[in-house]
Amino acid sequence: MTELERLSQRWAGSGAAGLSGRPDGPPLPVPSGLVRLAEDSARAIASASQRLGTSVEIDGPALLAERAAIVGLRRRGSTSCGGATRLLATADGWIALSLARDEDIESLPAWLEQRMPIALDAAWQAIADVVRNRAAGELIERATLLGMPASRLGEIVAVAPTAATAAGGPALVTMLGRSRRGGRRPVVVDLSSLWAGPLCANLLGLAGARVIKVESSRRPDGARLGPAVFIDLLHGGHETVALDFADAADVTVLRALVAAADVVIESSRPRALRQLDIIAHPDVGPSVWVSITGHGRAPGAADRVGFGDDAAVAGGLVARDEAGPCFCVDAVADPLSGLVAAAAALQALAGGDSVLVDVALSRTAAAATAGQPVLVFDAAVTAPSHRPIDVAARPMGTDTESVIRELVR
Repeated sequence: MTELERLSQRWAGSGAAGLSGRPDGPPLPVPSGLVRLAEDSARAIASASQRLGTSVEIDGPALLAERAAIVGLRRRGSTSCGGATRLLATADGWIALSLARDEDIESLPAWLEQRMPIALDAAWQAIADVVRNRAAGELIERATLLGMPASRLGEIVAVAPTAATAAGGPALVTMLGRSRRGGRRPVVVDLSSLWAGPLCANLLGLAGARVIKVESSRRPDGARLGPAVFIDLLHGGHETVALDFADAADVTVLRALVAAADVVIESSRPRALRQLDIIAHPDVGPSVWVSITGHGRAPGAADRVGFGDDAAVAGGLVARDEAGPCFCVDAVADPLSGLVAAAAALQALAGGDSVLVDVALSRTAAAATAGQPVLVFDAAVTAPSHRPIDVAARPMGTDTESVIRELVR
């Protein structure tokens, strides 16, 4: 059996293979690099966790379908599995636009410089009619200025990382010294939300870390609006702290928690942290800082908004047929980036290194796509599934007082 045949069989049995393609057609092939990167990240996580004295054995490709299994999502062609993002033909290519937030829907008239229907279904048709005659570059430039999550198909080209992870992934890992952890159980402060960052935190917790999820009491993790099972899957067994990020005293507590952590995971654009006077650098507090954003921390990209589906399109990670591109899996750049980030963070902890891990969803997608042949599979695909849930997540803020008493000086 060739390696490509093995990957094809692996993908067909992962539970994720059936999530790419038209709703009325067969599952479409995906780049083999997607499966390879998920597998390599899982192996790196297992190896690093063993060096830390635990053993985290996960099925990387299967994790890509966990949300679909919980929510009951299916492939929908040029509409994302979750329904909030669409692929749209322009005058010179394809773009992806996400309208998951009210603020993005409200920005539509300014983006296209014309009135839009109030009903979202009618708005999508009007958008398609307008962008068909516009240049993709112009559309993305205006969307970026308005803070809208939009991307041009294949706009991101995979680049070699400054220091490669064992997963061979696209995380930019900058070595900046040695850890100050001193052999104790690492404390992870998770400031992230939705999927990529929480998955990273989940995997670090399985490797033995103490995970403290910190949320804004005014703006909790958006995943709480979905099925509770998804929160249980990612945050079962974690402590939970709720703070008012608009309150000076609570922001002081937040800074103290960050300073007390060994690992911080965050998914905010850099300017959001600067407004809280928090600096993402392992010489200031945590020895491992994991930043997971749509397009990375580099100038020109740091202020762009990106979610799992539109960022995957930016990296060229799509399925294709004669009618054009289709979405690949469910928000695939999210869980794939969570796997890559966890591998990098665990390797840093195991090696005692002080690092900044800059993971961009679009760059992860590009790394899984570049130069990779597609998988052609004949075997029947399995249905999506998720890992067993042994512990329910605690209600938000349950551990606020106890964590502050212990860690805030």
